[in-house]
Amino acid sequence: MSLDLPIKVSIIVPVYNVELYLEKCLLSLVDQTLKEIEILVINDGSKDNSQQIIDDFQEKYPGKIFGFIKENGGLSDARNFGIDRARGQYLGFVDSDDYVSETMFEELYSLAEKHQAEMAVCNLQKVDEEGNVTQKLTQLPGFPEKIVLEDHLSVFSDISYFACNKLFKKDLFNEKRFKKGIHFEDIELIPQLLLECQILAFTPNFHYQYLEREDSISKSHTTKGLDILKAVETVEQSFNKSRFSDQKEALKNFQILEGVYTFLAYLAFVKKDEDFYKMSHVLDDFMTSKGLKTKEILQFNRFGKNYLLSLPLKKKIYYLLYFFGFKGLIRRLMSRN
Repeated sequence: MSLDLPIKVSIIVPVYNVELYLEKCLLSLVDQTLKEIEILVINDGSKDNSQQIIDDFQEKYPGKIFGFIKENGGLSDARNFGIDRARGQYLGFVDSDDYVSETMFEELYSLAEKHQAEMAVCNLQKVDEEGNVTQKLTQLPGFPEKIVLEDHLSVFSDISYFACNKLFKKDLFNEKRFKKGIHFEDIELIPQLLLECQILAFTPNFHYQYLEREDSISKSHTTKGLDILKAVETVEQSFNKSRFSDQKEALKNFQILEGVYTFLAYLAFVKKDEDFYKMSHVLDDFMTSKGLKTKEILQFNRFGKNYLLSLPLKKKIYYLLYFFGFKGLIRRLMSRN
């Protein structure tokens, strides 16, 4: 890429001990059909061979791949490091064990420019280590290509808050960064950025391939999951200061989807009984403090359909058992799996 061309998109790739997956990720980025890009690869204190791979790519693709080394500070810290150094009009975030289609950033950039959107969104899908699609994660079914937030505020509670399948106008980060030292940093920040947007752009193409690694599927779930509820609290504060502060239904739906259903999905895999009951108690307090009644949660609609009824049978049973107080039974059932 000629250095005198303006950079349209800065792609930020945090790296931590991913030598088995990094090459595939970076190949998918250097092969992008959008040429006016820079790829900022942030080595966040890796102890494996990741840096050698970064060096090789930087040598082979000068002017496109830019490698940085920093002390380990976690995902948020690495992303923020990249944001501070990005020169593009838009920012994208790709996790270093995932990969993308070659047209992802061209389409998202074109849509953002076409509709003057501050955020562009594509669909994503989970893949296994052989590249087989294991789950399609459709993001905004039935929504138009151009979404005016004032007219479609249901997006605030409908959308999934991944950072990786979105393109952001860099200006959104003028005063905001990913919060360091927490888990679920996307749930904490991305809704706050969305509240600053006027227009979103959406493509139904499944550009982003999210790798479900065998070594992370059984990753232990702990009380770190409580960060989900803290993130929801932070978003509530931003919502109440936003131009949508009087749209209480949108906030309540967000609290139900992220604060209740997302939290419960995490809670299902918490290993220790002690942690499960502690987190369950915090969730019950959260629901009480927000005035979320069981009936409202059961009747919650996402994309115009009842959310609970749209789920697989096992998940339906789990949620219903929880809402009707059968926590001991849940633990006995989960211990058999």
